[in-house]
Amino acid sequence: MARKVLVLGEVRDGSLRNVSFEAIGAANLAADGGEVVGVLVGENIQTLGNEFIQYGADRVITVEDEKLAQYTSDGYAQAVLAVIAAENPEGIIFGHTALGKDLAPRIAGKLNSGLISDVTSIEEAGGNLVFTRPIYSGKAFEKKIVTDGVIFATIRPNNIEPLAKDESRTGDVSSLRVEIKDLRAIIKDVVRKATEGVDLSEAKVVIAGGRGVKSEEGFKPLKELAQVLGGAVGASRGACDADYCDYSLQIGQTGKVVTPDLYIACGISGAIQHLAGMSNSKVIVAINKDPEANIFKIADYGIVGDLFEVVPLLIEECKKLKLNV
Repeated sequence: MARKVLVLGEVRDGSLRNVSFEAIGAANLAADGGEVVGVLVGENIQTLGNEFIQYGADRVITVEDEKLAQYTSDGYAQAVLAVIAAENPEGIIFGHTALGKDLAPRIAGKLNSGLISDVTSIEEAGGNLVFTRPIYSGKAFEKKIVTDGVIFATIRPNNIEPLAKDESRTGDVSSLRVEIKDLRAIIKDVVRKATEGVDLSEAKVVIAGGRGVKSEEGFKPLKELAQVLGGAVGASRGACDADYCDYSLQIGQTGKVVTPDLYIACGISGAIQHLAGMSNSKVIVAINKDPEANIFKIADYGIVGDLFEVVPLLIEECKKLKLNV
């Protein structure tokens, strides 16, 4: 059943986030041969439309306003609702990110529609779209369909493959004029903490440290390994609570949920709250001195040993492999 599906792209520092391309891939599955329309909201974003098309959008609609330069739920909701009114789509796809988790339920609520959040796969069955999502902290999965109204879904990063970029694809990039008014909050400036390397929520490789790293200094070899593998550094809540690292690195039930291709847990015992944030990683490697640590129960590969001895060896071997490629 062919459908028109909108996809909200996310822009950070003037570039489209990778989850935007994954959302386009998800929208193509949902559209089932219908039209995929990219939606970009912000300021000075017109030039990003062609890249959205190259990743699978048929056309792109932009909504630009100086009041949309920084994300606010009020401003973005007004912009996206105007696009929905103009396009009358059967479905809308968001990334399951901080922005998507805030904006999608707000818009779905205004339209009296349901929302399927944190989707990890989409398939067609019996004329219906079937969405799979994890429940009970990742211990089980449920399948859902939308029986009435507009389909709203947020997709978990690193689970649905984006389409291959095709620079020969062309499509229309148009703008929609929307009056953004009655904002309850206006963001004048955003102060970000300096971060290095890959965005944790979108990283294909994550090196995570727990209380076993013992100190802030103990994260240095983990950062080096992440740099060698082109990945990001994460942490358990225990490491954050102990002031070994910033809470922005926290992975778990009360932190970020990540699903990288490779997750290396260093000095992490494997509390259920932490497992909720990473147990769906494709390959899990655990490094821990305690052979009875809970993390080994879900690990694909386990190394019983001191992380301060094992991680430098991994760094050395990975560097050798990169040199031989």
